[in-house]
Amino acid sequence: MKILVMHGPNLNLLGSREKKIYGRTTLAAINSELAAIAKKNKIAVEFFQSNIEGELVGKIQDSRGKIDYIILNAGAYTHYSIALRDAISGVKAKVIEVHLSNIHAREKFRQESVIAPVCLGQIAGFGKDSYRLALEYILGR
Repeated sequence: MKILVMHGPNLNLLGSREKKIYGRTTLAAINSELAAIAKKNKIAVEFFQSNIEGELVGKIQDSRGKIDYIILNAGAYTHYSIALRDAISGVKAKVIEVHLSNIHAREKFRQESVIAPVCLGQIAGFGKDSYRLALEYILGR
């Protein structure tokens, strides 16, 4: 089994950006924790972060036939990227949408996810544990 963990725009600033909303944990620490869990379970995991929508779309497209699951935090693209939605629809990998904050309890413009309908599910509001919960779901399959 192969898993791709994708982080969208501004997630490279975790640990120093809006700590009350996103916490103090860095992106590197999140990736490290997920890598350790994957290694323990003998699962291949790859990480990718980009602030550029087209790079995220390209990475999803490149995963065709190579990746079984994608754990995706699309950041702000969650709320308006039809291009990401279409890329997800075009691959066989099952995509789990994750968010550090509870997007449904935030500003109105953050409450809708245009990618949710083409994802296997959504985990939001558990901080860095949102990623771990997605990975644990996959491991239980």
